[in-house]
Amino acid sequence: MEVTSKRLTISPTDGDHVRVSPGLEVVFKIEGHETGGAFSLVEVPVGPRTLVPPHVHQREDEFSYVLEGEIGARIGEQEVTAGPGAYVLKPRGIPHTYWNPTDRPARIIEIVSPAGFEMFFREVGSMLAAAGPPDPAAFTAMTDRYGASQQMDWIPDLMQRYGLNSPL
Repeated sequence: MEVTSKRLTISPTDGDHVRVSPGLEVVFKIEGHETGGAFSLVEVPVGPRTLVPPHVHQREDEFSYVLEGEIGARIGEQEVTAGPGAYVLKPRGIPHTYWNPTDRPARIIEIVSPAGFEMFFREVGSMLAAAGPPDPAAFTAMTDRYGASQQMDWIPDLMQRYGLNSPL
């Protein structure tokens, strides 16, 4: 593995902040170019009652570590709740989502392996920064490029059962 970064520490304030949906931000801590493509690591502040759109990755595994607050997650047909210090494993090929079911902020670390999907967050942030809502066809084309697809049928049930805000 060729590592291109010379950084040996990352402070709590390091990293670009990108808004990816209402109540959801991504802070880039370690990008794929720094790990030879082995993994990337982002910090994700999750606002109260925020749902991450359900999706499935074909290329990456995701591992979440809860730093603060509480996170609910659905991986396939299983639902779990995780608090500070807990890990949530989201293997590739299995539909998954997570949410903050509380009225307090939550914060997680996402490790994505192999790297590359972190660039999806940058593209989503660019789409949201442009005037007006993202074009649905352009968004679908982008998710296809990253080997991810959304699982929209879970959204109404999760929103109703946990009092979540719409992720879209």
